[in-house]
Amino acid sequence: MHRPGAPPSFDDSPFILFWETTKACDLVCKHCRACAVPDRDPRELTTEEGKRLLRDAHELGTKLVVLTGGDPAKRPDLLELVRYGSELGLRVALTPSATPLVTRAWLRDLRDAGLARLAISIDGATPSTHDRFRGVVGSWARSHAILSDAYDLGLTTQVNTSVSATNLDELPRLAVQLAALEIELWSVFFVVPTGRAEGNETLSGEAVESLLEWLAVLAKRAPFDIKTTAAPQYRRVLLQNKHERRDIVGLRDGIGRAPRGINDGQGVVFISHIGEIQPSGFLPIVAGTLRMQGLKRTYRESPLFRALRDADGLGGKCGRCEFRKVCGGSRARAYAVTGDPLAEDPSCVYQPSQKRRAS
Repeated sequence: MHRPGAPPSFDDSPFILFWETTKACDLVCKHCRACAVPDRDPRELTTEEGKRLLRDAHELGTKLVVLTGGDPAKRPDLLELVRYGSELGLRVALTPSATPLVTRAWLRDLRDAGLARLAISIDGATPSTHDRFRGVVGSWARSHAILSDAYDLGLTTQVNTSVSATNLDELPRLAVQLAALEIELWSVFFVVPTGRAEGNETLSGEAVESLLEWLAVLAKRAPFDIKTTAAPQYRRVLLQNKHERRDIVGLRDGIGRAPRGINDGQGVVFISHIGEIQPSGFLPIVAGTLRMQGLKRTYRESPLFRALRDADGLGGKCGRCEFRKVCGGSRARAYAVTGDPLAEDPSCVYQPSQKRRAS
């Protein structure tokens, strides 16, 4: 039973819901999870189905909805969906692609519709690195122009950076650039070999640990919050570096963050463009569909989601680790590398200090 004043139970409701509103996108990103294509899929959730999803999320107790893709700007009903979700009381965030579809006037309309956060991807400190990553020349400059317009219009912003061996050396310079952009949050994505991403784009365990240590040091002085995706061991590193709780759970980034660590299927749920329900966008196992089982039943009752929320049931050193309930390892990476979403995270070099006592 949930105790008043205690952190919400992720067994009952996800803190954040990602909706892949469409697979259509005009960029050709090398690491694209969605394997985006130029045109929209006729099987996409309709406007009314999208509104029903937003109602279901609100009734389930979800706090934050991220409209993603593909490129959500390819949907003509996007403003209507943002306004509807905001009027329900959801905090609605958006991750459009940096294309000419994102105009200053469109950003103004999003602001007026109640958009809580605009997230733009920047994957390098130089145009050549970013544009090569995104597959379109001029994408880096367009990303910066969008962020500037959003800031002028009073929208809070974040930058998403996908880290791979190709841009690792540019991150210190990128961090300086992001400070000048006055963003609220830097979301650092550790590439998972799924979709169009290849295994040779991922970092070694040693490189991941070194980068997390650097981020932990940066977090103490950066003017923006820092979070990681597909590297939940960042919370372990923060604890080891004796960070304050607000740094570990991220209570200062302006949009609200979960009061404790979230992970694939644990506080997180992903809805595909055709209504498939998955633990995250990087863990492409379908546990149910909106049109059949529904969001509430799937999130709360599906065997996959329930297993992912049981830290004591994890395999290998993740199941033995004293940080398993604040970290739990990347379930997406475990699945991508081993085929088992409950296996130990192959990107983590940490060795548990002792064997777990039998309960």
